Amino acid sequence: MVKKRHNYKNLKIWKLGLEICNDISDLLQNFPNHEKYDLSSQMNRCSISIPSNIAEGSARTDKSFSHFIDISLGSSFELGTQLLVANHRKYINNETLENSENKLAEFQRMTMGFQNSLKNKN
Repeated sequence: MVKKRHNYKNLKIWKLGLEICNDISDLLQNFPNHEKYDLSSQMNRCSISIPSNIAEGSARTDKSFSHFIDISLGSSFELGTQLLVANHRKYINNETLENSENKLAEFQRMTMGFQNSLKNKN
């Protein structure tokens, strides 16, 4: 029996992950230049990892896909911490922090639900 693969472009979690990634890219435009190779770079890599791991995992079996989702989730939690650091350093305001945290929380809820559905299929 051939297992069906997921089309990542149709997944709501991938779409939201890409939106988060693009939001972060826009935010980083306003960060100071001295952060270019530190916090900015770290946040950029984390945010890119979120939709990228969903896309990469979608070509795998459900069990393997679940592992890539774990990586994506880990990156989302890491990004949440980095947003708190950025807020503390006054690179982003409280409203931006709250909006970003809300979007990350929504992503995490949806992604954990999706991951549970993968596990329940097996």
